[in-house]
Amino acid sequence: MNKTRSRLIKMLHDSSAPVSGPALAARLDVSRAAIWKHIEALRDAGFEIDSSPDGYNVTAVTGYNGPTITFGLEAPYRVEYADQYESTNDRARELAKMDVTDDVAVVADAQTGGRGRLDRQWSSPSGGIWVSLLLHPRCSPAELPVYTFAAAVAVVRAVQQCGIDVSIKWPNDVLLSRDAPEVDSSTGRKLAGILTETAGEADQVSWLIVGIGLNANIDSTALPPAATSLQSVTGAVDRRALLQRVLNSFAELTNPIDSADILDAWRAHSTTLNQQVRITTPRKTIEGIAVDIQAPGALIVQTDEGTETVHAGDCEHLRPTGNNS
Repeated sequence: MNKTRSRLIKMLHDSSAPVSGPALAARLDVSRAAIWKHIEALRDAGFEIDSSPDGYNVTAVTGYNGPTITFGLEAPYRVEYADQYESTNDRARELAKMDVTDDVAVVADAQTGGRGRLDRQWSSPSGGIWVSLLLHPRCSPAELPVYTFAAAVAVVRAVQQCGIDVSIKWPNDVLLSRDAPEVDSSTGRKLAGILTETAGEADQVSWLIVGIGLNANIDSTALPPAATSLQSVTGAVDRRALLQRVLNSFAELTNPIDSADILDAWRAHSTTLNQQVRITTPRKTIEGIAVDIQAPGALIVQTDEGTETVHAGDCEHLRPTGNNS
């Protein structure tokens, strides 16, 4: 987004009263005519802006695009938006290879080649929240998995503010909770997933990409059978406000990063702990009771033969064992 327009948005947001054209022009070092053009562009983008003798004042925001997502966003991310990307993760990787040094939230209304873990296809039609965060964390590669857990917690906290009961399946799926009133035998439960990618040296991280896919305002018929959407559960939601809540929550969890706090929050929202699970890894299949997680995100499974520590794999819940999620 144009830097001048971005600064203009911030000035309007930060002011509790109308801001005059001359004041905006002086602060931004542009002409009053240029201010008027920027105001008109913002109106076209979905801002409802009143103009009066006292100046300009934003009264409502209805669009879903770079300027509207930036307006009121507390998280310290620059927003790059497009109506369509093949993959927001791919675009974030392009930015990383261009040596972009700021943290960026790459957002699309739709993806044509969205993917999940293990390169599986991820249905990403218009109406969802498809965002990839390009980050430059100062940590060792061994600490990176906790960012995936932070993203899952951030999504849960944001969605719960819509009045929907959700939980996390290890390692990174956000599901409608099993006892949510909207769930029946024919209902898919998966609402969101997270995909992380990174590059760096053995002891240093160059960049990290945290991709989040959240089925928001999507008809359930456009999704795989195992999936559902917020629209199917509660009706259409304000995507802009929901995305801002996700980004703000993630920033709070990770700036600064505290692995113990994040894992505690993950435990509180987990639907995997205390469940009978089957974990499929490249080397073997593990069945038992999921009893805990440990830093930076390994699942501890109690089997008939003893305790297994699982760092990665596909997790299947075999049956409930008293967990209320």
